Amino acid sequence: MEDTIRMGHGAGGRMMADLIQEVFLRHLDNPLLRQLADSTVLALAGNGRIAISTDSFVVRPLFFPGGDIGSLAVHGTVNDLAMRGARPLWLTAAFILEEGLPVEDLRRVVRSMAEAARRAGVAVVAGDTKVVERGHGDGVYINTTGVGVVPDGVDVGPQRIRPGDVLLISGTVGDHGIAVLSEREGLGFETELVSDSAPLNGLVEALLTAAPSTHCLRDPTRGGVAAALNELAVAAGVGVELDEAAVPVRPAVAAACEMLGFDPLTVANEGKLLAFVPPEEAEAALEALRAHPLGQNAARIGQATAEHPGLVLARTGIGGRRVVDMPLGELLPRIC
Repeated sequence: MEDTIRMGHGAGGRMMADLIQEVFLRHLDNPLLRQLADSTVLALAGNGRIAISTDSFVVRPLFFPGGDIGSLAVHGTVNDLAMRGARPLWLTAAFILEEGLPVEDLRRVVRSMAEAARRAGVAVVAGDTKVVERGHGDGVYINTTGVGVVPDGVDVGPQRIRPGDVLLISGTVGDHGIAVLSEREGLGFETELVSDSAPLNGLVEALLTAAPSTHCLRDPTRGGVAAALNELAVAAGVGVELDEAAVPVRPAVAAACEMLGFDPLTVANEGKLLAFVPPEEAEAALEALRAHPLGQNAARIGQATAEHPGLVLARTGIGGRRVVDMPLGELLPRIC
């Protein structure tokens, strides 16, 4: 464990995992926090269950192709609830504003947030505002907390993954991270790169209707598919075998990653999900994903296995296999 905080501690990779284990869980540990999923599911005193999640957004720049910090804050929190099978209902929003921020920029962010909430079917029901001195922020930071209801009979989480489960992805990878990076650094590409930021609760509802025995869902945000699958493999005590050639990547994103030396599997997404589904429901699940506007490029990309528990292996295009490791630290800082 490092002596000081570095950017990599917030990247979703191995450094962040170590920070969570060595600092936060060491002092705050309890059975609910130990779920370590996208959101925590709690049983109510009477009956029923709710899911709760909190997230902070520090993306730079505030506005990027396909979205902005306002819509991203809604989508990210809605998606964390949806990954536990919950129906998102309510959000809170706290704004940390930097002195000197143009009020019109704030209006633009809040308008976008309101539209994203409307489209996702959630309401912002509480909020807070703080202002810090000029030079002590980056325009706007947003923290959101989300609450949703888990329907009866729905139980998805890492602990339910079983060897033989089919691994599906709902679409192309790397769109968000490369879009934000290209805007931030002023990189010119022949094809415009657009973030995939979107609310996934409707897609999850369609998936669970078609494949009610779905075992686990995860949105591969910071650290991308590589980080998400490594976390799930360790949590479930299974191995994951990935067909690298089957993972959908837009040609423009693949070209940008090749130019910049990035692996698309490690680049963040904000509108995609991974699903571990029992083999007998895999085809129905894939059809349901492809029938939804946000899942048209869904694909079957691998499976869980009893071999090499805790390890993710990818079959390469030339017939070999490689270890897909957890990213160490910060690949693309400030992308969410």
